[in-house]
Amino acid sequence: MDPKETPPIPGASPIDVPEELTAVYSNLVRISHSPSDIVFDFGQVLPLQKPHILTRIVMSPVAAKLFLLALKENLARYEATFGEIHLPGDNSLANDLFKQIHPPEPPKAE
Repeated sequence: MDPKETPPIPGASPIDVPEELTAVYSNLVRISHSPSDIVFDFGQVLPLQKPHILTRIVMSPVAAKLFLLALKENLARYEATFGEIHLPGDNSLANDLFKQIHPPEPPKAE
């Protein structure tokens, strides 16, 4: 097997990934829908630049729900391997930086 090839998943159909396919980093997704489609606009937000949409993926509602379930399962596997993913706003920056530091306890009155 070519080292670039993904090993086959038992029971799954093989997927052809073109060699010229380029991976694109996205830190923005805008999601919209119609009665028959769910639309994902993936893009980038960079400092001092207007947000830029790079690609649009359109799925049926059934495919989008299957994608959601697969994403949940993969995130759970990721967190089981690498630890919990903390979202911005879960803690303050000060708490993230100094949570191990506690102020000294005042002396006990006798």
